[in-house]
Amino acid sequence: MRRATFCDEQGLFKTTDEDDWDASAFPIAAVLRGAPGGEEVVGTVRIYEAEPGLWYGGRLAVERAHRKQGVVGRGLVHKAVTSAHGWGCQRFLALVQAANVAFFESIHWRSLEERSFRDRPHHLMEADLASYPPSDEPRPPPGQRFR
Repeated sequence: MRRATFCDEQGLFKTTDEDDWDASAFPIAAVLRGAPGGEEVVGTVRIYEAEPGLWYGGRLAVERAHRKQGVVGRGLVHKAVTSAHGWGCQRFLALVQAANVAFFESIHWRSLEERSFRDRPHHLMEADLASYPPSDEPRPPPGQRFR
């Protein structure tokens, strides 16, 4: 899904959007149950701890048919931030495409600064952790990754 969104659709990357953070990131998927043919992944996001207490979210991707409804993206962001918050996050940031800033502002984020990423306008944004109660879901042990 990430390749379809960030490489094929948006052209931000040529063949893959993977980077060094993927090795330590926790991927989160939104799964539609009861879809024709079984379950269907309709969205994804990753979270990672850049340094103790400082977490980032990124590579938020939602299938076209599920965009603009605010349900899948909102749910993924909520799960991402509440999970990190429960795992010791003191600050949660994301580099957000300029076209998505209003959506993030509507779910308790604020823009810290404008930045360019791969020649496209983005905003470094911060989640208001007071709006995202910490999850009690245990953090997976080190080295346990999901693919």
